[in-house]
Amino acid sequence: MSDLTDRLAEGLPPGALAVDPDVTAAYRHDMADFCPAGTPAVVVFPETVEQVRHVMRTATALRVPVVPQGARTGLSGAANAVDGCIVLSMVKMNRILELDPVNRIAVVEPGVVNADLSRAAAASGLAYPPDPSSWESCTIGGNIGTGAGGLCCVKYGVTSEYVLGLDVVLADGRLLSTGRRTAKGVAGYDLTRLLVGSEGTLGVVVRAVLALRPAPAPRLALAAEFPSAATAGAAVCEVMARGFTPSLMELMDAVSVRAVNDLGRMGLPESTQALLLVAFDGPDRVAELDAVGELCRAAGATEVVPAGTRAESELLLEARRQALPALDRLGTTMIDDVAVPCSRLAEMLDGVAAIAERHALTIGVVSHAGDGNTHPIVIFDAADAEQSARAQRSFDEIMALGLELGGTITGEHGVGLLKREWLARELGPVAMDLQRQLKAVFDPLGILNPGKAI
Repeated sequence: MSDLTDRLAEGLPPGALAVDPDVTAAYRHDMADFCPAGTPAVVVFPETVEQVRHVMRTATALRVPVVPQGARTGLSGAANAVDGCIVLSMVKMNRILELDPVNRIAVVEPGVVNADLSRAAAASGLAYPPDPSSWESCTIGGNIGTGAGGLCCVKYGVTSEYVLGLDVVLADGRLLSTGRRTAKGVAGYDLTRLLVGSEGTLGVVVRAVLALRPAPAPRLALAAEFPSAATAGAAVCEVMARGFTPSLMELMDAVSVRAVNDLGRMGLPESTQALLLVAFDGPDRVAELDAVGELCRAAGATEVVPAGTRAESELLLEARRQALPALDRLGTTMIDDVAVPCSRLAEMLDGVAAIAERHALTIGVVSHAGDGNTHPIVIFDAADAEQSARAQRSFDEIMALGLELGGTITGEHGVGLLKREWLARELGPVAMDLQRQLKAVFDPLGILNPGKAI
């Protein structure tokens, strides 16, 4: 321990190194606090690329594991410490280095908060579309690590579609630059896409070149109340089949609607079994919203309420963003993010409801309905061993259901610790073998975020 801290201190400024157990304990885990977490030997807060390189060179020389962290808003345990590790907290590398409105790119450090980048882009008439629900606190580095999505993915896509290039410090301290600053580029293997979603197991992102888009018009939204998941699912399918591209299409079940009302007195309709929120931000958004409202009524909606103003629209969407905090108040939450084909969305929701009933648990579901990404949230008492066991069984059954419906075990939260056992079931032995070989190429000593993802 003394040798580690002394050697780290040689290349770091005062205050960049924390060894006080009360401080290091705060960096043991992300928001999946029920996942196992070790005790770090030290937490480092680098402010420059060279400081990150020094940390990695030291870790390699001493064979010490390193766990990169952002804001620790992740939900899969990917940022959880292992015993004796260096926690590499990137939150102080938080500068927007460049914002270029001509080439529509931003160059940022990994500790930049998603919302801060979005606001900076908006000031130049641009937008950075990926918007996870935790956008006010999550960092770009964490978004890149997990391949984060968000509410507007149905129209604008996920993080990987906006990462043009990366600067990455490898396990041995070498600095790798990938990708480009141009709109096009196909030179060599696409290492940028390989690194996005790798959860800190291949390298430490220290700089990112991100694509921006022209800022859209203010979005308008509607809320449609449905008596069942089946009718809501039918409406989603009809919207997509008719060629509409909403900027957002979110689905909340009755459990999540009630939780949001209890948290924020939002006034959402508690009689609903499924509440669909749809928004458009194009030039024809009023006409599109009217047409989708009619499709919802034809599919069985009992009530369709369009927002009359931008402020009313944002209030509806804020209700969706509050779903996770609202459900989190009910107990410990184990959050899934199984994605299925849109056409199987209703089957997924009904299947989750059956699992909740079978295990006598409360499970709320919110969904990015336009891309089939569901978030079943299992609520349980972590102090009750028997209930915790039921929660774990229900979680596993939900993942099995997602695969059975042609889906994937994770749409945007990553594998982390939570889903390691399920990754092999989805990918198969050949893919797993190749992934382990890739890990060995980037990290031959296995010191980068060990035990995560693969």
